[in-house]
Amino acid sequence: MLNLTNGSKLALISPYLIPKRAICDPEITLKLPPLLTAATGIDALTHCIETFLSPLVNPPAEAIALDGAKRAWRYIQRAVANGGDREARWEMMMAALEGGLTFQKGLGAVHSLSHAAGALRSPTLHHGMLNGVFLPHILRFNSGHVGEKYARLREVFLLDNNADLAEAVILLLRNLGMPLTLSEMGFRQEHIAATVTRAMADHSNATTPRRPFADDFETLLRAAL
Repeated sequence: MLNLTNGSKLALISPYLIPKRAICDPEITLKLPPLLTAATGIDALTHCIETFLSPLVNPPAEAIALDGAKRAWRYIQRAVANGGDREARWEMMMAALEGGLTFQKGLGAVHSLSHAAGALRSPTLHHGMLNGVFLPHILRFNSGHVGEKYARLREVFLLDNNADLAEAVILLLRNLGMPLTLSEMGFRQEHIAATVTRAMADHSNATTPRRPFADDFETLLRAAL
């Protein structure tokens, strides 16, 4: 029997749960408010980036993840600025779909931390906003452990060859009006210990390019605070 009241985030996987049809209709997202558009869009972007950076070898999934990251990066600001922009909404829906298709490659430390911090009873923290806060820190943490993949991300993001990906993400978050720190969301220093414990146990650690230890997670959380 599963305990679903302890703050754990679980993945329930079974062939009996696979739908015969999946309707991905951007029309139903046209009235999503700007902040939720930004937060869910950053979630989709993070899915694509983390699955692309996963060390598991799956070239087709990797190509899909890179394409999804490109779409999210180039269209998220348009979708937030004008929720009725049907082209931008279609592109963001496709980015979200592609991020989901590539989950088979696994996620990484951004999700280890956001799953853990999102398990807090109070404050209640939005998953996409947490991903946004953690993403720049994990991009720095993983630097030097992903081969040429950062160069490929810079290319599809239309950044200079020597651009700092973490700083580019921070600028994007700022332009979207997203929180840049955990403290802005109500996360406090006393939440760190429990979050580290949960992050260490998270399944996303198995596919992160650089495996964090408990002191790494604590350092990352303090930096994000």
